[in-house]
Amino acid sequence: MVVKRNTFVSLRKKLGKTQAQMAQLLGVSIKAVHSYEQGWRTIPAHVERQLLFMLSRVFQEVNPQKQCWVIKKCPKELKYHCPAWEFKAGKLCWFINGTICAGYAHKTWKDKIHVCKTCEVMCAGFSFIEESSE
Repeated sequence: MVVKRNTFVSLRKKLGKTQAQMAQLLGVSIKAVHSYEQGWRTIPAHVERQLLFMLSRVFQEVNPQKQCWVIKKCPKELKYHCPAWEFKAGKLCWFINGTICAGYAHKTWKDKIHVCKTCEVMCAGFSFIEESSE
């Protein structure tokens, strides 16, 4: 996972949201948010993904200047079959499942985000996210 408990707290505060507001935005209970922040529960993939999406919409530095297929120099045969290309979402490629990164589509968010968090497209934009050791 990309987002751990201390990072979750700092990102919630960066968004200027209370725990109750964050729970509502993420579609979870306030008790779930408390549990994420205390480390009692692992932050599920759908919550992590939603949080990263909200951050990408609020903070301009998250959005790369170029589309992912330009940055990654994707060959046409891969690019034309990639959902990021199909949906013209090359600046949000990390958000879309089924993108053809590292030559193939990853089946789960966990597998995908593992690749994305080392990719220059996502790393440049989310450099303000610092993982805390837990």
